[in-house]
Amino acid sequence: MNIKIQQLTHFILVVEEGGFRAASSRANRSQAALSTSIKELERTLEQPLFESGNKSTLTPFGQICLPKIKKFLHIYKALDNDLRAAAAGQQGRVKIASVPSVAAKLIPNVLGRFCKQYPNVEVSLIDDNAAGVEARLLSGEVDLALGNCANLDVDAVNFTPLISDPIGVVCLKDHPIASMSRGIKWQELLDYPFINNGTCLLLEPTPARAIIEKALYSVENITSLFSVLKLGIGITTLPKLAFPDNESDLVWLPLIDPSIERKIGIFRLTDHTISPQAHAFYELCIEHLICSDEFNR
Repeated sequence: MNIKIQQLTHFILVVEEGGFRAASSRANRSQAALSTSIKELERTLEQPLFESGNKSTLTPFGQICLPKIKKFLHIYKALDNDLRAAAAGQQGRVKIASVPSVAAKLIPNVLGRFCKQYPNVEVSLIDDNAAGVEARLLSGEVDLALGNCANLDVDAVNFTPLISDPIGVVCLKDHPIASMSRGIKWQELLDYPFINNGTCLLLEPTPARAIIEKALYSVENITSLFSVLKLGIGITTLPKLAFPDNESDLVWLPLIDPSIERKIGIFRLTDHTISPQAHAFYELCIEHLICSDEFNR
């Protein structure tokens, strides 16, 4: 017969209350039921725990058992609390991959709310390009990914769109086209050197691909791209989220012909159950970004 947690709990109650009558009241059990529980524990251990003439006095064996049972029940209670907290999303770890623009501008607000609601959950955020973000999700390295759906494996990944991010033209503030704040057409860019970057793939299905075809330069890293743009040797196209709010030397102009938007959303594996912690972050992203006028107007 296996030892039951309830039997150990009843043993501690009898010791703490100094007898079966007080212990039965605290346990919300009859005195007979509590006595039966202790007798079953003694039969399992094959040793008496209380003196036969005085049921509130421990035997030498009972005295040996007391600190061990207290320690075990303390560990059990801590384990029970931890498991329930993990099941409720209150403990554990969430790993997220994101394209840099989303990591810089959108995730901080979500992360701030998440940390307030789940202060004991560890969060790991990795930024990568769109293809890298999806690859990290498919490999199981991360629980969730945020980015655009250009490289999406529709069978393996579930994609929930969150916001639309318009594509625009980036140039120096003193560039000849910088005054076209209401928008610019792709044909008006053909006379200027163009710098290709990873997000320019969004132009491929449109007539604006002609700009890419005549590009003299190609820069993949976003930090390096801004450095090159500030040299004044060319212009480029970028999603609005990728353009820093505090940029003083460059300007972002809406591309109105063609009008292109990338769909930013959150990815999760189709055939994989995410942890309660990851699900909580997933739901916060949907609540904050889909419902936020700031990002969807």
